[in-house]
Formats: sequence, structure tokens, C-alpha cells
Amino acid sequence: MPSTAARTRWRVGLTTTALLTAAALVPAPAHAEDVTDYAITVHPSAQGAKIDDTMYGVFFEDINRAADGGLYAELVQNRSFEYSTADNGSYTPLTSWTAGGTAQVVNDAGRLNARNRNYLSLGAGSSVTNAGYNTGVRVEQGKRYDFSVWARAESGTTLTVSLKDAAGGLATARQVAVKGGWTKYKATFTATRTSNRGRLAVASANAAALDEISLFPRDTYKKQPNGLRKDLAEKIAALKPGFVRFPGGCLVNTGSMEDYSEASNWQRKRSYQWKDTIGPVEERATNANFWGYNQSYGLGYYEYFRFSEDIGAMPLPVVPALVTGCGQNKATDDDALLKRHIQDALDLIEFANGSATSKWGKVRARMGHPKPFHLTHIGVGNEENLPEEFFARFQQFRAAIKAKHPDITVISNSGPDDAGATFDTAWQLNREGKVDMVDEHYYNSPNWFLQNNDRYDSYDRNGPKVFLGEYASQGNAWKNGLSEAAYMTGLERNADIVKLASYAPLLANEDYVQWRPDMIWFNNRASWNSANYEVQKLFMNNVGDRVVPSEATTTPDVSGPITGAVGLSTWATSAAYDDVKVTSADGSTLLSDDFSGDASRWRHSGAGSWSIQDGAYVQTDTAAENTMVTAGDPAWKDYDLHVKATKKSGKEGFLVAFGVKDTGNYYWWNLGGWNNTQSAIEQAVDGGKGTLMTKAGSIETGRAYDIDIKVRGRQVTLFLDGEEWGSFKDDKPAEPFRQVVTEDARTGDLIVKVVNAQPAEARTAVDLGGAKVSSTARVTTLAADEDAVNTETDTPVTPVTSTFRGVAKKFTYTFPANSVTFLRIKQR
Repeated sequence: MPSTAARTRWRVGLTTTALLTAAALVPAPAHAEDVTDYAITVHPSAQGAKIDDTMYGVFFEDINRAADGGLYAELVQNRSFEYSTADNGSYTPLTSWTAGGTAQVVNDAGRLNARNRNYLSLGAGSSVTNAGYNTGVRVEQGKRYDFSVWARAESGTTLTVSLKDAAGGLATARQVAVKGGWTKYKATFTATRTSNRGRLAVASANAAALDEISLFPRDTYKKQPNGLRKDLAEKIAALKPGFVRFPGGCLVNTGSMEDYSEASNWQRKRSYQWKDTIGPVEERATNANFWGYNQSYGLGYYEYFRFSEDIGAMPLPVVPALVTGCGQNKATDDDALLKRHIQDALDLIEFANGSATSKWGKVRARMGHPKPFHLTHIGVGNEENLPEEFFARFQQFRAAIKAKHPDITVISNSGPDDAGATFDTAWQLNREGKVDMVDEHYYNSPNWFLQNNDRYDSYDRNGPKVFLGEYASQGNAWKNGLSEAAYMTGLERNADIVKLASYAPLLANEDYVQWRPDMIWFNNRASWNSANYEVQKLFMNNVGDRVVPSEATTTPDVSGPITGAVGLSTWATSAAYDDVKVTSADGSTLLSDDFSGDASRWRHSGAGSWSIQDGAYVQTDTAAENTMVTAGDPAWKDYDLHVKATKKSGKEGFLVAFGVKDTGNYYWWNLGGWNNTQSAIEQAVDGGKGTLMTKAGSIETGRAYDIDIKVRGRQVTLFLDGEEWGSFKDDKPAEPFRQVVTEDARTGDLIVKVVNAQPAEARTAVDLGGAKVSSTARVTTLAADEDAVNTETDTPVTPVTSTFRGVAKKFTYTFPANSVTFLRIKQR
């Protein structure tokens, strides 16, 4: 279509009120139907926000086997026989092991130490074989592997240790002589061939007790002992992150707040507590991981600090606030326990920063690092849904930390969403409490990220700074990376308020996935960058030191009224729907169904089991998620929807949809979502959902609710039992053309960063505002089909570098369809 004049948009980070200028699009030739024209104007003499070196970082949480079976280089799974049904209902102490002969896991006084509760009793002539992770123990020909085991054999024995797969041996077997009480024994293998399906076998001639059976590649990242898997660590390092946030996430604010001791009956479902994770690995606690598996804590706080230092990143640990979240939502009312955790936070700072002669600095020094780790920031809590209870405890943590360490930045948070009652209350408390920095988290649709580029433009510059600790656009396709890139231009433009930002999650083992999307994917043999990773890397490697104010024209707004059919759904819930009526604005009836007959008007596109029961339409499967049925015409507009709904059983409430275009594009009123703790309006665009508004609340089982939704143009008003619940107007354009300009103080480069998240080239007039520049630019481009996904064997989203020789004070550049383009232009 021929382009039309477009409104001017200020895009760029003036810390004072910007001057408004007019810019118009140059009309495209009539035949250039797939080309949209834009203009970018740069103001090099104006003062934009300063960008800190630490602006972009990474968030490491042990989810998707990110630690054991991932970044932690240990090749043996369940090396200490501590797996338990507390971790996962399918686990036994011999999970990942097969036994030949007599092998029994024992928990008695003969154990290695008090915190390492289980050990293996192996009978004479018996053996155990470990299957590792994924398809097995991965070894590469010519590489060396270090084996160790703690063993006890009062009468003496010989252990035969071998690496093999179905085709035979992978290295020369080793004989290890064992005699007496618990002692650590070591051996080294050199792989004679490569295999992804290796097995580590340990056989004993006589009876023996074994624990901590371990196999590490010699070639870990920076060859550190108890080290990290090299390819994964190198991918993280290549991002050049300014900080590493760890260890969570839901690991921090879920489970018991007790310690791992006899007093707690060796509690196995605990929050992540740093003292559990330091010291010799055989003396570290074990714990159930919130995400459904075991944590060995082989990768612990010392290793996090060391890795942060190795990659030049600021460590940013997060400690429990004694208010659980992630669906648990309980405040711990135990003053002694709270005081213990506050002291733990103070001890953590001493562990990181104290002299080698201090109590906890001495522990760090004994572990091999006498110099301090230079901790400057600490987070307290994560996504708490009880803002008042959380903030009361946060204030006690902050007071204690500031009293001893006034220069430490103590970070609060705003709950698990980008808006809503919890968010608003948390932010009010944070502002009133003059908090240094607030950690925001949100996972939304690509459309939401395109619509909300200006989110931080209006934040109070005199209030707390923002740490965007977790965000992602619900997918690993290129369209997700594009929307995140577009949003990041807004983060940079607001670098005076958004001081830190990290995508999440960081890592995913493809055979153990609890959460999607993820930045880096891997298995036991390979790792690969997602499209989202390539966006993050491009921004992190080209940040700049200050924002150069600029503006760009926008895409003409072509949005009309909300149109679509209606729908009914449930999520892990059985519910009955009745008396559905859709009435147009002129009073005519579009749909009326009291389910006295059949359900032939309804199309079932989701999961679940629907049937007519007692004059109602009932979904009975309490395990099924998104059981959508729809009725009506996708062209319907300006209508009233009435539904009577009754929850019969299950975890949540109702899902009543409107504006339904297809299975991936609709709105729904989610009543009693999030384990029946809140209600929200969500919008799905191309399968990705974003939240438009949310309120706390629950749905009662057995009670009939009258639900009414009034749609007029793009305005929607919602009524529950005759009372107005809320309203919204969805009129924010999902702008696909975004940009920001920064300056690199070291090189003097202007860095023009442009995102074109649409299937048409963007021919753009660039005005550098009189800046004296070189005629050439170094260009890095990411471009692909919007549905492209990087995999182990195919990486369509890969950066391409080139040189553009047409730079001048004013020049034209055509940005490819579905692209992110960075032009580094030298100033003279």
C-alpha cells in the first residue's frame, strides 16, 4: 500500500522535556506496496541519559536443569545417592544408576558426614553404572576426565572403574585400591573415542561403601576445579554481561525457611540458602528444586561469585525475605527465624567482601579466593504476592544491611506482573519507603512488547530506580526476538531510570524443560543460541555510554474496532456454563444458547471434555489446560456478552473469551486464575498472551456467577454479578519500527540501532543532525523469517556484518524486513 503521512514520535531519552519537531514520510512509489517509509532524526548536541556499564546482565536460575546437567560440569547424575521423592515423585536413591549384584543405599551412622545423609553399600563382586544426563555421559576422543569417589572398606577392596557405551570401552579401565575409613580416591581417563551415550561403571571386588562418585571433564571453563561446562560458560561470557543475578527466582522464595539440620528433621524442601552451598562439595546440603528435581549444590555461591568475576560481571545475589511466592504465598511469622536470615544476609556480604581474616572471609579464602568479590548489590525477595507482608520484612533486612554496609544497594521488588493490585501496592510501598531499586518481572506476548516501548518514559525520575530482572516475550521464534529488541530500545532510552535488565531464563537442557522460552539451549553434546540470545548479545556488545536524543516517524495506525466471536474455556478446572447471550449494540440478538438442546453452535478447538449436562455446557477434565470452545462470527463487533458460570471443581475459575479471531488471537477474562488468586484480562496475539489488567480475587466452587462483557469499538467494560469489575481501552498501537541512538565514549562511534519488526523493508531517511561523521559504517544485521527458530542443526537467526559506504549528515538506508540493524558510525 502507498505510505501516508505518519505522526512524529520522540524516541530517545532526554532527561528534560524534549522539543517537538515535525517529520513526514516521503510518499512511496505506487508500485512499492511492501515498502514503508520512515525518517530518523538525531540530535548529537543534546544531552541524553547516561548508560551504566552494568545495564545489561544475565539471570541464572537452576531451572530446566541449568545447573546439574547443565552449567555445572559434573557428568554423573545423582552422584551422592540423595535423590528422593521429596525432589520428584518418580525418584529413588538409585535414580540414574543400575546395579549389578548387591547395591543398597543406606542412611545410618556410617555415612560420610552428617549433611551427606545417604551412601551406597556395595556387596562383594557387585557394581553400579551411571547413565549421566540426556543420552548418557558425553566424552570426546583425546580429552581427559577426572574421576573421584569417597570410599570406605575396612577389609580392603579394589574398585574397577570403567567408561563404556553399547559398542564397548571408551577409555582404559582404572583400578583403585581402597583400604580403611572414608577417603577420597582419584583416577584419570583419556577417552579413546567420542560418544554421547557413555556410562560410568564402578565395580568392587569386596564389600565397600561409596559416596560422591564423580566424573568431570578436565577442560572446564578457565580450567577451574569443581568447574563449569566450557561451551555454556563461553556463550554466557560472549554476551559480556554487566551483572549476574543468582540463584533465583522461585528457588529463593519457595519452600521452608528452615535450615538443613537435625533440628528441622533434615528438611528437604527449603528455600535456597547460601550457607548450604559453600565449602567442600561432599559437605554441602542437598535440596528439592522447586522445578521438580534435585539440587546437589555442587554449583553454589562460591562458584557463582567466581564465575561472575571470571566474566567481568557484577555479582547480584538474591536472598529469601521469608515470604513465599510462586503460588505458595505465605508469610513466615517467626521472629527468631527472620533474625537468623537477616544475619545470613550480613554474613553473605562478609563472605563476598570481608577480609581473609574475618569469619566468613576466611571461609572464602580457604575455598581458594583470599581477595574479596566486590559485592555492591543484593536483592531481598522475589515476586512476592503479599506486598505488605513482604515490605515489612524487607525493611528489616535493609535496615540491618545499611547499618553495617551503607554503600550496598538493597533491591526490593514489585511482584510477578507488570501491572495490577499487587504491583501498584508494592510500588507505592517502595516509593514511600525510599527504596534504592525495584525489581520488576514480566513475561508477555510480542504484541505487548511492541505496544509498551514507552513504559518507562513516564516513571518518576525522583523515585526508585528499576531493575528489570526477568522478562521475555513467550517464545524463541524470531518474532519474539524482534519484539524484545524493539522493547530494549525503550530500556536504553530510559537508562536514567532502568539501571539493570536481564532476559530470563538463561539456560534450558532440551530434555528437561520446565519453562519456555530460554536464551541458550543445550543437550549433553552441543549448545546453541536462540534468536533471543542473538538480540541480547547484539545489544550487550554495543551498549554505548550515553543516549543521543533522536526521534523517528511511526507506522500509520490501522486499528479498527475489536472484532471477533465469543468463547468459553477452563484451565485445570471443571466448570458449567449456561444462558449464553450475545446482543449487538442495536439490540438485536446475535447468539442465544441455554443448552436445552445440543452444542452444535460451538466449535471445540482446545483440550478437555465438553458435554451437555442438566441444561448446561460442562467441561469436566480438571487436568486439561485451555479447553476453548467458540461460537459466532469473527466479524462481530460492538456487542454485549452474557454468561452464567459455575465452578464445579479444580484449581482455578473461568475463562470467558471475546474478540476471538482464531485459536491464537483473542481476549479472555480470566476469573480465578493463577491458582485461584487473581483475575485478569489477557490478550492473545499469534499465540502469545499479555495481561491488560489484573485484580486480586478468587472464584467459589458451586456458586453461579453472572458474567457480562460490553464491547464498544476498542473500549471494553466488564461486570461480575451486576457490578462493574473494570474497563479498558485497547488502543495502543503495536509499533513495529523502533530505534535508539547511543554514543560509545571510547571509540566516539554513534551507534544507530533500528528494529523493523514487520514483513516489509523500511526505507528510511536518516538525519544525523549535522554530526561530522565518516562516510562508512560498520553494520551488523539480524534478519530472518518471523517464525524462524534456531536449533542445534539450523541457525537461521545469525548476525551478518557488512560495511555501508553511503553515510553522510543526511542519508537513506533501507532496513530489511523483520530485522534488527546496528550501524556504528565514526564521528570525525
